[in-house]
Amino acid sequence: MEMLSLVQWPAFAASVAAAWLVASNSKTRRNAGFWVFLLSNVLWTVWGVHTSAWALIALQVCLAALNIRGLFKTEDKADGQ
Repeated sequence: MEMLSLVQWPAFAASVAAAWLVASNSKTRRNAGFWVFLLSNVLWTVWGVHTSAWALIALQVCLAALNIRGLFKTEDKADGQ
């Protein structure tokens, strides 16, 4: 099995961990969750390029945009805005 084929497992773990963190009541954990989601977007994109999964890559780009939006929203709330 090629090393890049194994990238799907850390991507999977990061996605699950990020979802757990984003569902937290803690603003700090929610913010961390969006960063972990961005890491999972990168990992899934690497795996998608390796496997020529173009729809997965497009999905990750869209989800990354939403995660960046989430980062800004959580940081605003953390500042009391």
